[in-house]
Amino acid sequence: MHEDGEDSADGANMDLEPTPRMLAWAKNSAAYRLSRRMMTEHELADTIRRKAKQKFEDISQAQMDVLAQTAVDFGHRAGALDDQSYAEVKVRSGIRVGKSKRLIARKLKEKGVPAQTATEALQEADDHIAAIAFARKRAFGPYRRAPLNEKRLSKEMSAFARNGFSLELAKKVIDTDVDDADEALSQRPLS
Repeated sequence: MHEDGEDSADGANMDLEPTPRMLAWAKNSAAYRLSRRMMTEHELADTIRRKAKQKFEDISQAQMDVLAQTAVDFGHRAGALDDQSYAEVKVRSGIRVGKSKRLIARKLKEKGVPAQTATEALQEADDHIAAIAFARKRAFGPYRRAPLNEKRLSKEMSAFARNGFSLELAKKVIDTDVDDADEALSQRPLS
């Protein structure tokens, strides 16, 4: 019974607020990570929790949560953490490299971007332009170098489907003339 009492006393000590050293580490770690790449609040908080568990022996879940929140707050105050901007950048980038809205939405969800934020960012996305960019990148449809045969058509349609494009859109892009595809891209630049 004495051991149980000691365990509960140790558990109470582990739930104390993080030390000033831990808090300073959380801010420094957030600054370092955010200076290297854009992150979502969710990504930063998860990273800080994981790294804190590795760095500090006997850290409690409550302390890790406080450190994660400290890092997120620091990121906001520094102006380096903004899920809306993150989502907008990822959507523009995704369209430019030929990712479908569906695929981009899934990636944003995986990164912890709130659904409403992702939906707002995806409103400007154009799957038709993304599909043309995908075709150009993979030398499909209007950008095809080899003659079209049944096997090639199947390969192209499958690739479009795996990347989240509808069958109808894939057919439309595959049947597009190269001049029309280039014109569509020029009217809606991939910047």
